Amino acid sequence: MMKRIRQWVLVATLISGMNVQAQDHPGMDYPQAEWSVAGEILMHTPGQELFNGVIHPSAGLFEDYFNVDKAAEEHQNYIKMLEANHIRVHTVASILHEVGIDSLRQLAANVLVYDISDIPDENSEETETYRQDVLGKMSREDLIRCILLQPTVKLSKTDNNTGYEARYIQNPLMNLYFTRDQSITTPRGHIICRMNSSQRAPETRIICLCYEHLGLKPILQIEGDGRLEGGDYIPAGTKSLIGCGMRTNDEGIRQMMEADAFGHDTIVIVRDHKLWQMQMHLDTHFNIIDRNLCTMVRSRLDAQPGMPEYNTCDIWVRKPGTQAYRLWKQNLSFVDYIRSCGFQIIPIDEADELHYANNYLTIAPRHIMAVGGQSETFQRRLLDAGVTVEWIPLESLIDGYGAAHCMTQVLKREVYDNPSLKDVAKNKKRTRKRRK
Repeated sequence: MMKRIRQWVLVATLISGMNVQAQDHPGMDYPQAEWSVAGEILMHTPGQELFNGVIHPSAGLFEDYFNVDKAAEEHQNYIKMLEANHIRVHTVASILHEVGIDSLRQLAANVLVYDISDIPDENSEETETYRQDVLGKMSREDLIRCILLQPTVKLSKTDNNTGYEARYIQNPLMNLYFTRDQSITTPRGHIICRMNSSQRAPETRIICLCYEHLGLKPILQIEGDGRLEGGDYIPAGTKSLIGCGMRTNDEGIRQMMEADAFGHDTIVIVRDHKLWQMQMHLDTHFNIIDRNLCTMVRSRLDAQPGMPEYNTCDIWVRKPGTQAYRLWKQNLSFVDYIRSCGFQIIPIDEADELHYANNYLTIAPRHIMAVGGQSETFQRRLLDAGVTVEWIPLESLIDGYGAAHCMTQVLKREVYDNPSLKDVAKNKKRTRKRRK
């Protein structure tokens, strides 16, 4: 068995090393199922904006310090592995280099701040004119730096030199590389989220600009008291799974349903009662590999009623062709529900969970991109289930509290092939034959 595992890892490594150009895929549309073949993905390779986050990881919403340059290398390697599977990867940086300069300048104008609060007699109109003059002269590269670093220039007066001195404060978008979170892509289209952490809120403006540049105008933006983050959403063929807990709330989900933004007739709200940073989103403790195969971390799988790890779910349904949903069932065991849907559950033990084993990206049925370094036990479970795995070196990036799934927003997947619809068609055909 050990020999088989080593051979399997070797094959996955060879696959990931192939130099194959990404291609356009016919028959692609907004994702209906997490296991359908992936065609286009939006990602962001982190850069200078990461540094402020890693020098105080907790304040940056990170787990631990990690090397910024190594993180960028790991991310670029991940992109190459995806492209080797004929997936087209759009990067935020490449889009920002292509968008109209006026759009870029407007985005930069929203975040560059000249703080004159320490100069009571300063003319605010003259300061704003000066700021706009500087923005108007900025190169595209500097506008992008401004957008990613979000600088504040706190001014004060001096009798020396130019008459001004300043302290420089940055609020960099160090979490932008988790492109799963700022939006979700349902069968209906793209929804811009409202982030749970205020420091991540500006990321959504950038993602919105990226979508519009790609000709994928979002259909909804969550507002007010609503909270929604992409790591809580998983499309599952004929239903949408949406986590509700630490980062996504009922109001965000209500806005989605009211706007008919899910695009599925069954919505499964998975309620998290633990509210733990390591399992902040649904995709940190549950994920899907194929139409009848999924994973779940052991603590959730074995949890009993009353335990904080015990996930419950509410099922909302509507008749096909209608818009309004009604609550069908409430407070069900999520594990029992998933099994009733025909899923085999592969358990993930604690050591692998803490190494982000569950946060893989499914790019085709039983074909996943996963964080390398998992236990032989977990590798064997995947192998026995017929899963092809490409192991990605992500030792630096995972210290940001996320992994392969969190770093990708899948824009297009192969049109979903629903076997149940085929069965319905076959039954109708049989009925017609009997009538004849």
